[in-house]
Amino acid sequence: MANSLLLLVCLASVWIVFMNILSLPFMASGISSCGGSCQTLDDCAGQLICIDGKCNDDPDVGTHTCGGGSSPTPDPPSSGNPAILTNNNFEEGGDGGGPSECDGKYHDNSQNIVALSTRWYDHGSRCGKMIKITVPNGRSVLAKVVDECDESDGCPNDIVDGSDGVWNALGLDIDIGEVHVTWSMA
Repeated sequence: MANSLLLLVCLASVWIVFMNILSLPFMASGISSCGGSCQTLDDCAGQLICIDGKCNDDPDVGTHTCGGGSSPTPDPPSSGNPAILTNNNFEEGGDGGGPSECDGKYHDNSQNIVALSTRWYDHGSRCGKMIKITVPNGRSVLAKVVDECDESDGCPNDIVDGSDGVWNALGLDIDIGEVHVTWSMA
């Protein structure tokens, strides 16, 4: 019995080491400039975003950092920005705090609405615009940006904070708390 337990512990240790070795290339993180390789938005400098594995201008913000005065082709429908979907109550007295940053109003939590992390909120440039949120099983929903999930108040920089309406439309259990998703401009 003791030998079996020791063998199991050894195998588990080897498995952990093996998995860590496999993930090393993905753990390397640096800030890339125009045309640099990326996997997430955090891999790109300034207002650049990750499009098809390369840092490039954000077509929705209209930056022209990468030159040429033209924006890159928008993300194809199958791609998007990796994010974590959390739940927020946008109604008065809800956990969202005060009224929404975009319009200074509270919103019915059954609507498909979201708050974006500060870097994606981008000084309100996405207010009133629709985003497409997709869960790993392929199910998606369109939601309107109405608020900022402010990083200076402790909100992580990869959050899409969705209403009950968004969670319900995606068929998700709100009690889960966080779900990995992708999002793109609709």
